[in-house]
Amino acid sequence: MKARVLLVHNYYGSLVPSGENQVVESEGELLRQHDHEVNEFFRYSDDIVNKGARGTITGALSTPWNPFSARAIKKVVDISKPNVVHVHNTFPLISPAIFHSIGSRSAQVLTLHNYRLFCPAAIPMRDGQVCTECINRRSVRPALRYGCYRNSRLATFPLALSVALHRGLGTWANNVDAFIALTDFQRDLMVDAGLPAALVHVKPNFFPGEPQVLPWKDRRSSVVFAGRLSAEKGVESLVRVWIEWGSTAPQLRIVGDGELKDKLMRLASASPSVPIYFLGQLTSVEAQQEIAQSRLLVLPSEWFEGFPLVVREAFAFGTPVAASNIGSLPSIVHQGENGVIFSPGNPQSLLEVVRTAWNTDGALQRLSTGARNSFEALYTEEVNYRLLMEIYQQAIEVGRRRKSA
Repeated sequence: MKARVLLVHNYYGSLVPSGENQVVESEGELLRQHDHEVNEFFRYSDDIVNKGARGTITGALSTPWNPFSARAIKKVVDISKPNVVHVHNTFPLISPAIFHSIGSRSAQVLTLHNYRLFCPAAIPMRDGQVCTECINRRSVRPALRYGCYRNSRLATFPLALSVALHRGLGTWANNVDAFIALTDFQRDLMVDAGLPAALVHVKPNFFPGEPQVLPWKDRRSSVVFAGRLSAEKGVESLVRVWIEWGSTAPQLRIVGDGELKDKLMRLASASPSVPIYFLGQLTSVEAQQEIAQSRLLVLPSEWFEGFPLVVREAFAFGTPVAASNIGSLPSIVHQGENGVIFSPGNPQSLLEVVRTAWNTDGALQRLSTGARNSFEALYTEEVNYRLLMEIYQQAIEVGRRRKSA
């Protein structure tokens, strides 16, 4: 099937590197490589950031229903006549209003990069703990009560309004022909929240190309963390664990930036004999080189991840992963096969599991082989393209049935 595809995405601010932005670009390139006609309907959060308070107000008003985007995309669809409109992110400038304006003109596909359809904060976490109240109760009242988005009831309101509005309008049940969840865990949670089970498909992220695996003997004796330095990522627990491990620990190389950076650097500087290195925000290529050269990637997340791009990168380079036993992670990282699993938010478990794996002769090298095998079986371009085409075809068929009903 050679589809005409319209990609729809609201790019996140350029000051905050986004895995979603990378996925959109990678999938667009994948489609073009297979000779599909690809058009784009993109908006950029930088446009409102640069306008200060006026931009913030514009974003808030646009979040639940943006009639201007709805009209604009209708014109684009009428001109380009795509078989599939593939939406990634509508927050804050595009809004779910587009699903109503497109109607039956094209099959509509929505990738679920997070939980924003039912969780106003997008991240099911509150006060450092996993929170699924809005999802479980099918209500936005908890989010409004706690001010879950940016710890502000005012900032939370437009997002909560959007969730409630589109649940009430039946947007997800009646206007989207296929949803793409990144893992089985995410699929099950979103179906429990109200999405039609028959329309939710699982397609993980992929890594483009055929990266070479660095021989084990040539790798640095290091463990790498790559991600945002924020509470939900569990990176503070990681640094404290390394300090407890002491001077005999391998190098811990931390790639990324975020609100905890200064605090973490102060913690590390108080124990100068412990080998912890803060590399800052690197380019994608530089971060991938760090992962490829390390002997373990550690992912101590304390919230429900979607599908972290660093995991598919680690597997592509044959780097095993140590991950928290929470959310989708244990469905991606398999104990003793391509990595190891420890209890989330439990520094002692993290220390014991990682230290044991590190000190057991040959353990990480065997897991390295398993990591690369996982990549070749599940996360290559070819596998992902086949899954994407199957989802597009099913979406087109659902759209046809709805149109003829």
